Amino acid sequence: MPLFSVPKEMAVGTAMLGVAFATGMLAGKRYPSLVFGTPKSSKSIIGKSSPLWQYILDHSLREHPILKKLRLLTADHPWSKMMVTCDQAQLMANLVKLIKAKKVIEIGVFTGYNTLNMALVLPDNGRVIACDINEDYVKIGKPLWKEAGVEHKIDLRIKPAIQTLDELLASGEAETFDFAFIDADKESCNEYYEKCLRLIKKGGIIAIDNVLWSGRVLKPRKDDLATQSIHHLNEKLLRDARVNISMLPMGDGVTLAFKL
Repeated sequence: MPLFSVPKEMAVGTAMLGVAFATGMLAGKRYPSLVFGTPKSSKSIIGKSSPLWQYILDHSLREHPILKKLRLLTADHPWSKMMVTCDQAQLMANLVKLIKAKKVIEIGVFTGYNTLNMALVLPDNGRVIACDINEDYVKIGKPLWKEAGVEHKIDLRIKPAIQTLDELLASGEAETFDFAFIDADKESCNEYYEKCLRLIKKGGIIAIDNVLWSGRVLKPRKDDLATQSIHHLNEKLLRDARVNISMLPMGDGVTLAFKL
């Protein structure tokens, strides 16, 4: 697709991501032992105990006080590793602002850290359709959504995400959303992607989390459906002419698909 037919915001954003990726690769060549971290760092390619990881946070993270409060609350949860990393969440918020998004889909809410993160940067009439099947986790973050003054922007749907996506399509909301974030059961990642692609407008972005799956995508076991599903979607995205993509070594790996 000619560059001139791509929205200005997307072109600028893609260029920025290209620079960030190249910088990361150069850092990886200089510090090869830090690139993949340790097996315990399932949500971060650079080990969280690494001085380089702390340097990144010290020199880039601008975390809203209530976001930090929710992150620290979530850190005490037995499944805290499911939360998106704070640096990755910040990138998602910056992308949402860059494309001037008003309508966002989030598949996989957990305690609502990234939900709050995106709601904070949406305009007052913006909304996040937040999809999850477990309200117990979400109850941790809901009071902080209210404290931050963004509760009215969040439409929480406690039901299978596929059902919510089908309802949105049936109600005529195809190609009306600006941004989608997919971070739920990996066995359904392809179906989530396809339905989100129908809901996202041209120039919109779909972010798919955990695309490196702690390195298991390198040698997916035949009996590991989650890893197989992620690997197959990664291969599909490489050849999908409906989108431009960037796969970033951030968190557990995130692919950004820019709809053409």
